Amino acid sequence: MSETAAFAPGPDPRVELLRVGQEQSPVLILDGLLDGAERLVDFAAETAVLAPVKAAVNFYPGVRAPAPPGYVQALVTALRPYLAETFGVAAGGKAHVTCALSIAVLPADQATWAQRLPHIDTTSPTQLAILHYLCSPPHGGTAFYRHRATGFEAIDPARGPAYLAALREEMATGAVGADEGYIAASNALFEQTAVVAPTFNRIIVYASNLLHAGVLSDRPADADPRRGRLTANTFFRPEAG
Repeated sequence: MSETAAFAPGPDPRVELLRVGQEQSPVLILDGLLDGAERLVDFAAETAVLAPVKAAVNFYPGVRAPAPPGYVQALVTALRPYLAETFGVAAGGKAHVTCALSIAVLPADQATWAQRLPHIDTTSPTQLAILHYLCSPPHGGTAFYRHRATGFEAIDPARGPAYLAALREEMATGAVGADEGYIAASNALFEQTAVVAPTFNRIIVYASNLLHAGVLSDRPADADPRRGRLTANTFFRPEAG
């Protein structure tokens, strides 16, 4: 069996489309899109070399390793029709794709405020985030937010300067305390607009420029892929032409 065939399309995926926040941004939820999620957990536990993420490169509060190419190919192939229907991605268009297996392990008291608050992955409105849960409750899911001061839920290039200026002013005035944990609900700066619970082999897709955050424990339980908050995190950026 080839590596790609090990991650075959599921026979009957359950698909749900959420419209989150006042801006009604789409969040696609797919349960059982791929078979073989257990093999991905085995790969993370037995083969992958999970290493801490360097803050200068990425703010992810944990460890990561590249996902197997066969999984990435199978994932993108299975998702293509849904990406076309929901996000208008050309069915056969080229795209730049990166994917990593990830486990959040950094205690909140060691995290920066940028790691503890909602974030975006890019201001590009065309890049999509694809999050594959390889864990279940009690690990937390993913939440989406509105920045109270600006009212922004998505940050594109036009909104970026105003959002960053407002957020920096809030940080300078001590709006987030040093002892405040990972955001898990609404707080003084951000209003939670939706939350997607984790279910094993659930995939969610959303625009990378939506304000979002993992619902993380302040003291993550385990770095073992079989017990920790293991996810596969993929970024899909369509290429022009």
